[in-house]
Amino acid sequence: MSFSRRNFLIATGVAVAAGSVLTACSSGDSSSGTGGGVGKQEAAKANATEIKIGTAEDSKGPAPEVSGAKKGGKVFLLNDDDFSHLDPQRIYYAWNSLAAVVLSRTLTGYKIGEDGSMTLVGDLATDVGTMKDGGKTWSFTLKDGVKWEDGSDVTVDDVRHGFERGFASFITEGASYAQMWLSGSADFRKSYSGPYSGKHLKSIEISGKTITFRLSEARPDFNYVVAMHSYAPTPVKKDTKQNYDKKPVSNGPYKIKTHVTDKSMVLVRNEHWDAATDPIRNAYPDEFDFTFGIEALTAADRLLADSGNDQFAVSWRTIPVERVAKATAQAKDRVFSDLGSGTSVYWINTTRVTDKAVREAIIRAWPTASIRQLQGGANRGDYATGIMSPLVAGYESQDVWGKLAKPAGDPAAAKKVLEKAGKTGTKVVYAYMNDPTNAKVKVVVENALKAAGFEVVTKPIDSTTWYDQIGKLDNPFDIYWGGWGADWPTGYSVFQPLFDSANVTDQGTNYAHLKDPAVDAAIKAATAEPDQEKANKMWAALDKQVTETGAFIPDVYMKRIYLHGSKLGNVKMDPNFDGCMLYKLYVKS
Repeated sequence: MSFSRRNFLIATGVAVAAGSVLTACSSGDSSSGTGGGVGKQEAAKANATEIKIGTAEDSKGPAPEVSGAKKGGKVFLLNDDDFSHLDPQRIYYAWNSLAAVVLSRTLTGYKIGEDGSMTLVGDLATDVGTMKDGGKTWSFTLKDGVKWEDGSDVTVDDVRHGFERGFASFITEGASYAQMWLSGSADFRKSYSGPYSGKHLKSIEISGKTITFRLSEARPDFNYVVAMHSYAPTPVKKDTKQNYDKKPVSNGPYKIKTHVTDKSMVLVRNEHWDAATDPIRNAYPDEFDFTFGIEALTAADRLLADSGNDQFAVSWRTIPVERVAKATAQAKDRVFSDLGSGTSVYWINTTRVTDKAVREAIIRAWPTASIRQLQGGANRGDYATGIMSPLVAGYESQDVWGKLAKPAGDPAAAKKVLEKAGKTGTKVVYAYMNDPTNAKVKVVVENALKAAGFEVVTKPIDSTTWYDQIGKLDNPFDIYWGGWGADWPTGYSVFQPLFDSANVTDQGTNYAHLKDPAVDAAIKAATAEPDQEKANKMWAALDKQVTETGAFIPDVYMKRIYLHGSKLGNVKMDPNFDGCMLYKLYVKS
């Protein structure tokens, strides 16, 4: 899931500037937050998560058992907000997918190992699909025994219906990748308006238990794409169109018993779910009770107190900055934290900062260590060296700008770069979200850039209009924060949205406004490579290539931190959706 403007970032309110996920306990940095530095020995370095392509054998159920786990019991979820959508075709936010993963199975999905490794496997499908024509044709065959909550079979008609619903006019929130490739157009509704007129897409064929997709372009990673909940099936006979969002039909291990908008939701077992068909989900608890409208601080305090039903509860958002130190000191065994799916960076507007030497000077002067310290230290995340997250297949460690050696920045070296280029005194405009945390960040940024020889102008922006402002093609800013997480864990959904010159548009996702023919060619080549191992290496090389352009300043690979009650076991983070895996935890006796 992306935490771009479109989804994860706004949906969860985790913008770095807002401070809502930032932590306050010591990181080990020696920085005081006022320009001090840290040494190489203290620089964090993220470890890559291995992502394998599973076999038909890997795709068989049941999921591997969790050691010590047992079935039964009730789990309580303490939420501030309700889910914005549960209709699978309207799901794009990671927040919504955390619930959807136990309600809506997809053609493929991710089997998460005890060590955090991920394997792409067939979920509804018998395997991860058969590719032909270099990735323009994909076929998947459904498993036997997969049923909806009413006991009826999940059919290829239902799978096709899920894809076709994505073209309907009322479906505006979900992913649109498959729609574009199935229609051959970004304006996909011009050629097809959805299944409700009685017509089917010619580019989707069904026969027996097999569904075949004929795409307008080669998509060797299409089997990753169909793991998105936007492409889960919807039963043809149970589709209530716009009203389907209120109570979608489940084919997963749980179903919705009750849902009172903005107040509560109860999930109970779907008795027609067969664990033998599911290689991903364990489903130990009998019930999940969600309560909405609980402020994050209140939830954290209740979990720290650990009494009554709260012993069986888990936070559904990251712990607020005000409680992290207390949680890690008093309830360390009940805190779970790991890398999230996103990378935090600061974009450099290449249409305004055209001289690469100036961009290099900005990057070398940038006080990453002080910024991280102000935002929570090591709990904020590991120092990033590129844009590609360690959770994306093929990730390779690289450090073009020496950020691991000097995370505090090096204004003196930056000054020499400016002097050599004859650019001393260059004016740069730094935009930041107008909140207390970023007001402090602004000071250390301004000091570092001034020490490097820049003239600095700072511009505060209201957080509610942040992406509207920086998304303008003619925005008047040179440097501004942004973040991104892959929609699926391969390089395409990182590099094509962020660096393809076709996306240098008003409110486009190429936030650096980079137009580099060599980068465009590399994206095109990696996209077309049918061998995914080769493609992964090409994406990793592209990570270094785009970093070298100076289009952004690497910040951190973002971490998330959560708290749970003492009566829950195996509470772990889902690396794809940045929250706890409901289908892996269990209630202790």
